[in-house]
Amino acid sequence: MGRAGKALKQTLETYKISQNKLAVVLNVDRAVVNRWFHEQVDPNAETVAEIVKALQNLDPIAAKTFIQLYLGDLLQQDEREDR
Repeated sequence: MGRAGKALKQTLETYKISQNKLAVVLNVDRAVVNRWFHEQVDPNAETVAEIVKALQNLDPIAAKTFIQLYLGDLLQQDEREDR
């Protein structure tokens, strides 16, 4: 699986946000977050947006980190094209 799970796992571990805490804010079962975390299932685009919103509520810097980890290559490419 992919990029979202890796980005989520790294973000949650770095900022010490529990899977349960994220699940509560997202109003989903903890098992859903666990499947993303362990890269068994990737969240869809709408869910990624909801994850970002939830992380912004919990820790805005964690949200920025998640975005950077998830979209890093795309963001860097965009920045190069803007120059």
